[in-house]
Amino acid sequence: MDQTTRLEGEDHRPHRENRILAALPLPERRQLLDAATEVTLSVRTVLFEPGGAIDAVYFPTDGVISLVTPLQSGAIVEVATIGNEGIVGIPLVLPLTGFAVRAITQVAGHGLRLDAAAFVELTGQSRVLQVLVDRYTQALFGQIAQAAACNRIHSSEERLSRWLLMSQDRVGSDEFMITQEFLAQMLGARRSTVSVSAGILQRAGLIRYTRGHVTIVDRAGLEAVSCECYAVIKAELDQVSGQPPER
Repeated sequence: MDQTTRLEGEDHRPHRENRILAALPLPERRQLLDAATEVTLSVRTVLFEPGGAIDAVYFPTDGVISLVTPLQSGAIVEVATIGNEGIVGIPLVLPLTGFAVRAITQVAGHGLRLDAAAFVELTGQSRVLQVLVDRYTQALFGQIAQAAACNRIHSSEERLSRWLLMSQDRVGSDEFMITQEFLAQMLGARRSTVSVSAGILQRAGLIRYTRGHVTIVDRAGLEAVSCECYAVIKAELDQVSGQPPER
């Protein structure tokens, strides 16, 4: 399916606003919006590959994009997730010769696509955008570091709770689609382990999960089960656009 094709069954979900774009002064926001293209990102859409050229950046408005590291065995390990708080394609503004991750849509959604050259030009022209990009870059690498510790130390139930909470934040809905296969890849666990963990959360009355359809029933309860990594990552991401940068 082409990434700009509207998704069947997704139109009922209200579009949200990318928080970095919302933090821009109106003239600069309009300038960026005029240069961008609205896109619909279907599940499994690959936005860039490890070491490949990044020809565009994406400002998600809903949905979830994962940054994953592919291994020679064919397995993948998630290192970060991006939603309406961030930007996909941030290496464009970093002195990197390659970025060893794949960006892939895990929960379908929408966003704005901006050509790489236009993004670099606009970032150079706007002090506010540059500050926001710098803040987000720092928060993204903080998320990567936190996720590394989380994957090493915390239980499957804790990590699944964190992932579901972060996805709910980005999607803006209590309900979204995610398969056990994707969850297993994101958590670095067997599908049977994910099934057991989801079952534990469901029997506790925190979620409903059937045939790839997740409903968050008790968010407060899910936050109590989640490891501290959810609160740490959320606080860092909230700071990116929480205080308007100086012009």
